[in-house]
Amino acid sequence: MALIHSAQLNPSKIELLRAWVPGQPWVGSADTSSLEHIDAYRFDDPDGEVGIETHLLRTADGAVLQIPLTYRGAPLAGAEAFLISTMDHSVLGQRWVYDACCDPVYVRALATTIVTGGTEAALEFADPGNAREVTTHVLGSGSGDVPSIRAVNCSSVGSATTMGSATTMGSATTITSGTLELTVFRVIDAGAELGELTLAGTWPGQAERALLASLQIG
Repeated sequence: MALIHSAQLNPSKIELLRAWVPGQPWVGSADTSSLEHIDAYRFDDPDGEVGIETHLLRTADGAVLQIPLTYRGAPLAGAEAFLISTMDHSVLGQRWVYDACCDPVYVRALATTIVTGGTEAALEFADPGNAREVTTHVLGSGSGDVPSIRAVNCSSVGSATTMGSATTMGSATTITSGTLELTVFRVIDAGAELGELTLAGTWPGQAERALLASLQIG
C-alpha cells in the first residue's frame, strides 16, 4: 500500500517531467513541445522507504509516454547518472528523484508484479478528505515466484523489440539483473501483442489493456 501525503512540491512533478523528458533518448520522434499528464500508478516498496510512481504523459502529437520515477529520502549510492532532480516535499523534506528503471527497488517491484500476476499498489491517503479515485490499473501476467534482484544495468534506445513471435516498434529501456531482462516501453504502442510475461494496463482514454513492460528469464 502506498501512502499519499497532501503536500506542496517544489518543483512540481509535471514541472520536473517537462524539463527532463524532452532530452531523453527514448523519446524518439515524439513531439514533446507540450506534455499533458494523463495519470499515474504506483508500486509498493516492502521496506516503506522508496516511493515508486510511474507517470503517463501525452505528447503534442498524441503519443503516450511511460516514465517511472523513484523518490528517495537520501541519495542512492552510485546512481548519480540517473538522478533527475531533487524536490522539496512539504511533509517529507528533500527528496531525490531518480529514473526508476535504474533503481533496484523499482526493478524488483516491476519484476515481482509481472511474475506473480500482481497489480498496482492500493493507495492510502494521509488526509482522507483528499482521496481520489484510482483510474489507472496494471496487471502482471505471471503466476510464479518472486525473482531475485541484485545489481541492475539499464540502457535506453529507440528500437524494435521482439517478444516471442511479435515485434514491437518503439522506444524502450532494457534492464538486466542476473538472468532477468526487463523491457520497459517508454512510447506506448496500444496495439502491441501481449506476451507470456508482461505488464499491461488501462488508463483514462485507454479502455483496452496496453503493453507496458515485458520480462524474459534467461
